[in-house]
Amino acid sequence: MSKKTLSPEQIERLTALAAMPDDQIDFSDIPEITEEQWKAARRFYKPVKQPVTMRLDADIVAWFKDHAEGRPYQSEINRVLRRHVAEASKRRA
Repeated sequence: MSKKTLSPEQIERLTALAAMPDDQIDFSDIPEITEEQWKAARRFYKPVKQPVTMRLDADIVAWFKDHAEGRPYQSEINRVLRRHVAEASKRRA
């Protein structure tokens, strides 16, 4: 992959855009993204994983192992935590 360098004019335009508040940027020529497009984009989202060590109650770990439906139980715990964070964020907004 080759890197394309920006011209001084392009850099100046990008700098001016970066300094501009969002409400002053004209988005009228950009079509709205559909729900189908968002769903397609999410397929390619791979969040960075961070290994952690934590102590969980044995019955909780057993439940997740039993209910992971073929996935690693750690992935199921991550899915549940992600859903909880999303719902908590919505409540705070």
